[in-house]
This record gives sequence, structure tokens and C-alpha cells, in this order.
Amino acid sequence: MHNLFKKLNNKGIALIATYMAITILLAFSGFIVEVGNSQNKTTNTFKRQAQATAIAEAGLDRALIWLRSQPTPPGSSTNPWGGPQTLGIPAIGAYSVTITDLGSPGGSPSVKRYRVASVGTAGGINRTLTNYLQTDNYARYIWFTDSESYGGTNVWFWDQDILNGPVHTNSHFNIKGDPVFDGEVRSVDGYIRYYNNGNNINSSNLSNPPYDLPDFRSTVTLGADGTNMPTQALSLRSASTSAGGLRLTGNSTVVLNSNGTMNVTNSAKGWNNRNMSLPSNGALFVNSGTLTISGTLNGRLTAGSSRDIIIPNNIVYSNDPAIDPASTDTLGLISEEDVMISSGAPTNLRIDASIMALNTSFMLTNWWVGPAKGTLTVFGGIIQKERGPVGTFSGTTKVSGYSKNYQYDTRLLNSPPPFVPTTGDYITLSWEN
Repeated sequence: MHNLFKKLNNKGIALIATYMAITILLAFSGFIVEVGNSQNKTTNTFKRQAQATAIAEAGLDRALIWLRSQPTPPGSSTNPWGGPQTLGIPAIGAYSVTITDLGSPGGSPSVKRYRVASVGTAGGINRTLTNYLQTDNYARYIWFTDSESYGGTNVWFWDQDILNGPVHTNSHFNIKGDPVFDGEVRSVDGYIRYYNNGNNINSSNLSNPPYDLPDFRSTVTLGADGTNMPTQALSLRSASTSAGGLRLTGNSTVVLNSNGTMNVTNSAKGWNNRNMSLPSNGALFVNSGTLTISGTLNGRLTAGSSRDIIIPNNIVYSNDPAIDPASTDTLGLISEEDVMISSGAPTNLRIDASIMALNTSFMLTNWWVGPAKGTLTVFGGIIQKERGPVGTFSGTTKVSGYSKNYQYDTRLLNSPPPFVPTTGDYITLSWEN
């Protein structure tokens, strides 16, 4: 009997142990199922979040295409399509875009800024991306050319040249020696021409050692998209005849004064060194005559001419932005022909301005005539149809004209001079997500 109870007891213990094992296995299986379900939910959530982000990006892309298609930048906030737009067949989600007009930066009416917000939705998940855009304008370049030749002759960057801002040419660059490019470089052609008999068509090898070793310190893009330069300063022309602008006819001389005034000589007006305030809207244009300009600018001004602009002496800002970044002094010079430095200009010359020569060049008068001068410093940018020469060299020796020290005025990206021409495109200033 004792053995019988012992056997029954052992069987009971085994049965209990079996039940416990089954219970544990069931619980563990349930846990595994729960973990799997949770992971699936998490994966699906991440998938929908990624889809919502991609859909929001598609909305931003379409908004940029819409802006580019408008004949003029829109002047009010808008939803271009009136409501959410579905994406995919069958639909995987939708985006809703709002374009908000943020006005003109720095009082430059030709330049507009926008906040573009795109809400992407997928499976009940929303993601919002925001892009801050601005109409692209030529003043944001330290260097822009249609062609890097003058009258069919190559003009070269060489050892003493330094450019520390965005550079673009609608052709190709000609390089001798070791010039420094301390900003983005873009060339429409797929090669660089080197002085020592080399054409480089490989963007991964941007020098012609051991003779020509340009120092590219930022991105270099060969085969970039081109941008057509305008032939007239239409916005400036119009603004000069509007309230607050100044339109002159015939040859004119303007001397800028550090107190915010200018002295103007113009025979058609009967003015001889007449002192007056700067145009209140920042627009001055000379029609059917050359504009000779120099002095110290206190304020914001764009001065243009239907013919040449002549620079006989320094043009500087009253409040130097290199010392005081809060300076608002800003100058644009736009010639519908050439911008010419007088041959009698100082040995070392400084020009604080964004300079545009629409037809044809920024250059030194009699650039081929020695003896050599000192350094030409431009604080701002140079935009020209054909690259004009400011001197010559033989080997490593400067024979005539100036060495170049072109410094980028970073303020011109966000606050260009009044009525500066735009490129018809948009640039991204910043992103938010």
C-alpha cells in the first residue's frame, strides 16, 4: 500500500510539473506573439512615418516647380492647388502645401522670400516639412560669367587670385598656377582649361600637376545647369522713374558722401556738383550716357547706366561690414554695357559693390599698358557677360594692371542691393522638419 501511494504521489508531481511547463510555454508563446505584434506595429508606424515624410517632400518639390512656372513671383500666401493632393495609384497618402509670402529681404523689391510648408499624410500619420525659399539673384555670386574669354581670348585665374564665395560660369574656367577658390564652384562645360596644356574632364581630378594646382576648398560641379544673363536692368529702369527714384539723361558724375548724400553733375539738369540725398527707393539710372561714380556710401543704392559705368577712384562703405556685420550699407552697380576702371585709378583700388556688366565686361581701361599696379580689392561680387581683363602676366610676373583680391560680401545672399536682377529660379535658405 505504501508503494502504491508513493507511485500515485510521484505521478501527481509529474502531472503538476507538466501543467506548469505547459503554462510557462503558453505564457512565453503569448509573450512572443505580443512582441511580434508590437514589432509589427512599430515597423508599420516607421513605414507610415517614412511614407508621410516622402509625401511631404513630394509636396515641396511640386511647390518649387509651381513657383518656377509663375510669370512673376506671387505676392500673397496661397495653397496652389486648393486642397490636399493624393499621391500614388492606388493612393498611398496625400500632401497639402501652403506657400507664405515673407516679403522682400533688406528692402530689395525684386527679391522675394517664401515659407513653403508641406504636410504629408500616410495611414493616419502626418509629417510636416518646411522649406524657406528666396528668388535667386545675381548679387549672391562673388563671380559669375557667361564666358571666361574676352573677344575670343582666354582670360586666366592665376597664382595671386583668391575668391571666397560662390563662383559660376556658363562656359569653362581657365587656370594657371595655384589660384584659391574658397567657395562653391560651378561650370556649365565639363572641363577646365589649364595654361600648361591640359584639359580636365574628370571632376575627381581637378588639377594639372605639377604645373597648375588650383586650391578648390569647397564643392566643384562640372556640367552644371546654365543661367542666362539679362541684357537690361529692367527693374532698376522702372524704379528710377517711380516715386523716390532718380532718372538722369546724358553723361553724369556721382560722388557718394559718408553723410548719406551725393554730389551729382549732369548737364541736362544743369547740375554741377549738386548735393542731394540718395534716392529714397534706392534706384538711380542714367539713360543715354555714361555714369562716373566714386566715394563713400552711407545707405542702400543701386546705380545703373544704359552705357558704361566708369570708376575713377575708391568706392567704399561708410560702415565697413567687415568690421561691423550689422552694417546696412549696400551698393549695386549695373551697366548695360561695360564697367570700366579708369587707367588713372589708384595703384591699390577698393570697390565695395555687387558689380554687373550686362554687355560686356568689368575691366581696367588700357589693361595691357604697364607698369603693373598693386591690388584690386572687390568686396561684393562681379557678374559679367564676358570676362574682362584687369592686367597681364608673363610667367609668374605681373606685367600690367592689378592683382585680384575678390572678397565675398555674405550679406548679399539675404539682403541684396535694391532692384538687382533675378535669375528666374529659387534657392533654399533653410529647412525645418
